[in-house]
Amino acid sequence: MAMASWRLVVPSFASWRSYGGALAATVPRLVDRVGSRSSEAVEAGTLLAESENPLQRCLSWVDLAFLGFGSVVGSGVFVLTGQEARFDAGPAIPLAYAAAGFSALLSSFCYAELAAEIPSAGGSFSYLRVELGDIAAFLAAGNILLEAVLGAAGLGRSWTSYLAALLGRDTDALRIHVPALAEGFNLLDPIAVVVLISISAVAISGARHTSTLNWLASVVGIAIIAFVLAAGFSHFDAVNLAPSFFPFGAAGVFRAAGVVYWSYTGFDMVATMAEETKNPGRDVPLGLISSMLAITAVYCLMSLALVGMQRYSEIDANAAYSVAFAAAGMKWARYVVALGALKGMTSGLLVGALGQARYTTQIARTHMIPPYFALVHPRTGTPIYATIAVTLGATCVALFSSLDVLASVSSISTLFIFALVAVALLVRRYYVAGTTTAAQLRTFLAFLALVVLSSVGLSVYYNSRYARRWPGYAAFGAGWAAGAAGLAVCAKKQRVPKVYGAPLVPWLPAMSVATNLFLMGSLGSAAYMRFGICTAAMLVYYVLFGVHATYDVAHSEDATADNLEHGKIAAAAAAPA
Repeated sequence: MAMASWRLVVPSFASWRSYGGALAATVPRLVDRVGSRSSEAVEAGTLLAESENPLQRCLSWVDLAFLGFGSVVGSGVFVLTGQEARFDAGPAIPLAYAAAGFSALLSSFCYAELAAEIPSAGGSFSYLRVELGDIAAFLAAGNILLEAVLGAAGLGRSWTSYLAALLGRDTDALRIHVPALAEGFNLLDPIAVVVLISISAVAISGARHTSTLNWLASVVGIAIIAFVLAAGFSHFDAVNLAPSFFPFGAAGVFRAAGVVYWSYTGFDMVATMAEETKNPGRDVPLGLISSMLAITAVYCLMSLALVGMQRYSEIDANAAYSVAFAAAGMKWARYVVALGALKGMTSGLLVGALGQARYTTQIARTHMIPPYFALVHPRTGTPIYATIAVTLGATCVALFSSLDVLASVSSISTLFIFALVAVALLVRRYYVAGTTTAAQLRTFLAFLALVVLSSVGLSVYYNSRYARRWPGYAAFGAGWAAGAAGLAVCAKKQRVPKVYGAPLVPWLPAMSVATNLFLMGSLGSAAYMRFGICTAAMLVYYVLFGVHATYDVAHSEDATADNLEHGKIAAAAAAPA
């Protein structure tokens, strides 16, 4: 039914001849879509009809807090801490988590306001469609799907590493080595594939069931975290932090922060559950911010316990905590830790499967991808086809790709999206179509540009050969401060939040832009190369398909609205006086 209606609504794909005509009109259609913006009513109301059945409203703020905690803790500490302590940050890895956590907390405030105002399953995709338009939203959509696939694949492979550690074997022992494939892609992981498919089946059963299971798993996880902290600090030796707390310098800490930011990505999944939350205006902000504060504290403490137990140069990059406890003489503890890591990663996969499918559902509702993936099953109240699609992509990647390849690409995608969301919040507060005057808009855009360009400049300067010289930091820092102050003093706010508002606007979102762009700059050139290739592929898809589908849908809606209005006028004219 959905695909049949798609052909009616999207005539560009009705035949090869129609598609050829659409391609010939690509440029004017791109121009049309650049200036288009959605609305809260469309994202959280009109588009829901594309799913044919509603998602079920069954979650409270406590559910959301536990979903946020379950999706993140385990997917960060147990996966990336060892890798980044060993190769980038050394004993300063807690500072890397603190820097990434500060940036993530800023982003969570931005998400909280937007989720309260636009309670849609699309999360950041919907916020960007409303505030920045179709093209920005599409780039975010592509990166969201990329993040979903790579994040799930990375957790699936880490699940295999910890299972091997639990069995007392080498972390790669359960993988199949294929010498003919390139390095980083030559260890096949069939166990990760089985885990991803199993988790997907649970997520399909329903949000209420998944949340209850996550509650139970989180209680076990909290007990294991308490044990890790108690046992870890009981074997803490300050000698392991010497001779240098910063063996790779400040650059290594920020490089690590850019990668471990991936460990915070689960919190944005909470925003996608707004459509299934009983009171999204209250529950989403409470769930998001409370879980993020708790997660940041846990990450910093657990990473400190790790580098205190074992010298950073001896840490196992794949199963850090299990091996560290064994080295400290607590061989039995490695099994508890490995079990806790498996629990944490299972929870992360479970909540990720929920959120990723809802992102995909909203993207499909807009017809940027086929609307078949927007369908919600009438019995389970879940987007089955979207869940299966993301799972299949993740299993294909998990089978081949190593963890370090996955983490760098996923981190840059996440940081890019979070920076855009912060910009979207500023746009929402300072621009309202039909209300904001041209002069007010020019003032706002000038100071916003100063914030963004100064943030980019600071990131580039820090990673240049002039990084040790202070004048560049002073110049770009002053530029950022001038831009934020200009927004606060000279630009006029056009909108007041209806339910929940992020504090310290414009300072907080401006700082979020700066921290996300700074951490993006700390990632290596290989991550940018992969990110650039993926973004180019997304733009090709948009030019060939996405722009035509969204153009047809938008103008079909316009025509429908015109017909309804003409019908009302005709009915009024025909009615007796």
